[in-house]
Amino acid sequence: MSEVTGRASADSGVLPMRKRGSALPIGLAVAPPPDDAGKKTVTEALQEIRDRIDPVAISGVLAATRDGLVLCAHTRDIENESVAAMAAAAAGLAAQFIARASVGDPRVVFFEGDAGQVGVFSVDPDTLLVVFSERNTTMGMFNVAAKQALALLQQAIAGQR
Repeated sequence: MSEVTGRASADSGVLPMRKRGSALPIGLAVAPPPDDAGKKTVTEALQEIRDRIDPVAISGVLAATRDGLVLCAHTRDIENESVAAMAAAAAGLAAQFIARASVGDPRVVFFEGDAGQVGVFSVDPDTLLVVFSERNTTMGMFNVAAKQALALLQQAIAGQR
């Protein structure tokens, strides 16, 4: 949370001003952007995933950084940049929720709507996989296909390192 200076009063009309300097606490690391080889590996892996997974169960896949930047996407009619940012936020919220509930480490966040499902999976400490399905996909089919996609992407990234 950033620091503010000044006193905001309804009568004075003065807005609080933020102090100059970093809003990040000392010691909080920001992940460096992925290099070209890493992006190429993810891009190739997502293409292979799209070719190998059930297109009925999975309608799209997107890889993003934990900072919410798109690495690669194979989606239709989706704002990839917004979805990547929201996936990063959802993963962060899930980590806090899971910690408060004392149920271990977060693995996946699922959202189910009336027109399909979205799953946000942790691939590694720096990467998220977002998987989309259509309306007629059951949660069981979606879960199996999404975990297959996750395993393929994890294998591709591990093979690159």
